[in-house]
Amino acid sequence: MRRPFPPSQQRELSEEREVAQTFNKGHGRLEYRELTSTTMLNGHLDWPGVKQVCRLNRKTLRQGVWTTEVEYAVTSVARDRADSSTLLGWWRGHWGIENRLHWVRDETFGEDRSRVRSGSAPQALSGVRNLVINWLRSRNTVNIAAALRDNGWNPQPLFALLGKRNE
Repeated sequence: MRRPFPPSQQRELSEEREVAQTFNKGHGRLEYRELTSTTMLNGHLDWPGVKQVCRLNRKTLRQGVWTTEVEYAVTSVARDRADSSTLLGWWRGHWGIENRLHWVRDETFGEDRSRVRSGSAPQALSGVRNLVINWLRSRNTVNIAAALRDNGWNPQPLFALLGKRNE
């Protein structure tokens, strides 16, 4: 039989562990997330700069079926800079980057299918893609693919916006 920790150790454990939870409904599913962060493992890991270790439990209900996923992370951000609820927000925000930037670059611009692979050309093309995406977003463009198609079919309004007159 397992014995519980003495009261002094239980107090230490609770001070070194934090839990944050969210519950969301959208996109045809219910999602419950629980992030537990701890500093207890810092001295036991051979990981430079580790400040917290996190575990994310995600339970999702889709079409009447529950699924559970568990993910782990190590961060160099100290507890005084990011508590468990902040870390949970960052974890969720990561997908915003994936959806708003990487997906657009991969799907709309076909970056993964590009055959350009030598010299500085891949970095230059990536910079041009980023410039176009950021410029379109600065103009409050919702659908980047549609904007690219529109400008491809009729580039004159685009040239006018960029200050180039048709001469």
